Amino acid sequence: MSKKDSNLTPLRLAKELARIIEDKKGEDIIIFDLRDISPITDFFVIATGLSDIHNRTIAEYLSDFAAPDHIEGLEGGGWILLDYIDVIVHLFSKEAREFYGLERLWGDAPRIKL
Repeated sequence: MSKKDSNLTPLRLAKELARIIEDKKGEDIIIFDLRDISPITDFFVIATGLSDIHNRTIAEYLSDFAAPDHIEGLEGGGWILLDYIDVIVHLFSKEAREFYGLERLWGDAPRIKL
C-alpha cells in the first residue's frame, strides 16, 4: 500500500480512505459531503467492520496510509473514529452503527460516489 500523498485534497483523501476500507472488506461504506452544512469537517467516511478486531485492523491500515490527527475507540473497536481534520472516518460494528445512526443524523448530506 502506498503512503498518503501530502497533496491529496480532502475529497481525494476521503475516497482513498474509503478504497482502503473496501480493500480490507469493510462494508456499507458511505462518504457524506458536509462542506456546505457543517463546520465540523468536510467529509465523513462511515463503514462497518465484521468485528471489533476487524475494525481495529482496518484502522491500522488507514493509519499506515495517513496518520490521523486523533483516534478514539481503538481499545474497544465497536466504534473507532479517525480524525484527519478535513475527513473523519467512523468504523462501526453493525450493532453500534445501528445504535448511533449517523446516517439518520446526516442523512440530508450529499453522498459522494465511491
